[in-house]
Amino acid sequence: MGAALLWAGEPAKGKEIFEQCAVCHNADSAEKKVGPGLKGLFKRAKLQNGKKVTESNVRSQIDAGGNGMPAYKEMLTDQERDHLLAYLKTL
Repeated sequence: MGAALLWAGEPAKGKEIFEQCAVCHNADSAEKKVGPGLKGLFKRAKLQNGKKVTESNVRSQIDAGGNGMPAYKEMLTDQERDHLLAYLKTL
């Protein structure tokens, strides 16, 4: 099974999940809030940690957190993280 099939989320559901992220991250701007703004995230060359912007690396960042961000691996289901990634791709 390919990654595209494995990570098929719904952006509308991801937008609802993002509401908890919006406390620290802007969705409509690249401007920093508490954490980095996420508009255009998947158009960027690198994440804040210097890694290439890929689904896998963004998922790892969400899962592990770091730099003040909590780890969401235990807080969100795999499906919720799929939806969140699908939404982040629309920004």
